[in-house]
Amino acid sequence: MDFHFYKYQGTGNDFVMLDNRSGNYDAVGINEIQKICDRRFGIGADGLIKINAHPTLAFEMDYYNSDGSKSFCGNGARCTVAFAQLLGVNCEYVHFWAIDGEHSARLSEQKVALAMKDVHEIHAINQDFLLHTGSPHYIEFVDNAEQVDVFTRGRAIRNQEEFKLEGVNVNFVQVLGDNELYVRTYERGVEDETLSCGTGVTAAVLAFAHKNGIGSPSSIKVKTLGGLLEVSFFPKGNGVFEEIHLKGPAVQVFKGEIDV
Repeated sequence: MDFHFYKYQGTGNDFVMLDNRSGNYDAVGINEIQKICDRRFGIGADGLIKINAHPTLAFEMDYYNSDGSKSFCGNGARCTVAFAQLLGVNCEYVHFWAIDGEHSARLSEQKVALAMKDVHEIHAINQDFLLHTGSPHYIEFVDNAEQVDVFTRGRAIRNQEEFKLEGVNVNFVQVLGDNELYVRTYERGVEDETLSCGTGVTAAVLAFAHKNGIGSPSSIKVKTLGGLLEVSFFPKGNGVFEEIHLKGPAVQVFKGEIDV
């Protein structure tokens, strides 16, 4: 099967994009997704995204991790908005559908500000935290993120008995200042460290705000291996956060065709 694709990246989190509004790629399954995302024998990506038609919204984002599993992806959503703009969808302010429901976003100067779902609870696990920002995230605060063996430590936590079936993304968070964090993430579905994770960055910021009792609307900058992101939020107390926005770049890398 021939695929006409685009490659996008958001702070190093990279995705193969397919325009599926006409249904041409409905039959694309796990085997094809795994082959396309393979970094040695395919295009190479952390995930594959189809833009599908939606009956009432601008489009549907249909996201797959590189192993073919499904989840919500913050950086993937931001890249999807940039891709939709390329396809002729007005994304200056846009509403679209994803696996966790309706989202809105704004696109300006190659940066996408994505509205995330409200967070209603944060669970403490000893000194660590567990919360859901479209995907489940485990947060561990560390003194020096550069020194963490993210693959080994992240894989061990992800495969603990309580997480093994559904999987969990594992984030190692270093506090750089009152308004800046450094986050490294082991992603389920990719089963490795990625250069950036939008839902992970969001989870890290909210865990930081919860841990430190931040009680007013705030914006936190986040350094990742792939670049800088920003998360703004409105804390409501007791682990509840609203008006959460993830902002950062979404850039086309190249386009082409592949026969899988």
